[in-house]
Amino acid sequence: MFRKLTFTLFVSLFTITFLLGQDTRPKTTDSILKDSYKEAKASDKNVFLIFHASWCSWCKRLEKAMQSDELKKIFEDNFIITHLDVQERGDKIKELENPGGNEVMKSFGGEKSGLPFYVLLDAAGKKLADSNVMDKNSNIGYPGSDEEIAAFGKLLKVSAKHLSNENYSVIINYLKKNAPKSTPAPTAVPKEKS
Repeated sequence: MFRKLTFTLFVSLFTITFLLGQDTRPKTTDSILKDSYKEAKASDKNVFLIFHASWCSWCKRLEKAMQSDELKKIFEDNFIITHLDVQERGDKIKELENPGGNEVMKSFGGEKSGLPFYVLLDAAGKKLADSNVMDKNSNIGYPGSDEEIAAFGKLLKVSAKHLSNENYSVIINYLKKNAPKSTPAPTAVPKEKS
């Protein structure tokens, strides 16, 4: 009985020590992208790379749309959906932000675009398109207006390998049906509190 109790205590302490010693930092951008490209190549899909942040309400709205019952399978059939957390503030930088994410976003021309900013890439990491397609090369962000929805649809047509006309219509109709009452603008980085 004593041996069994000692063994159980030892295993419990070992497990707790192991779990507390685990690295809880977010994955690096390089490792996330490498995994996404590998998965895209193996599944004959492209990568839908979304730059987002925990404070970004339009990012959450885009995620909700892409994960909705109507759209989730369509997006998953066509893309490896990949998120990079960027532009966080305070403690959230270390807690959530993917190291190297801001630099990669800048390399794609998205550092001043607001969030969500997205880039569509092939399995080798070659850029096919990005969300800076509105007037004056501005970002679509969440596609909420008719103009933004049309631009978003064009991005999908040039980047989704397996998108049928029927599925394209489902996405466009969903976005129109769930359009916000006012036209969204991409979310800028929040200002520091005074």
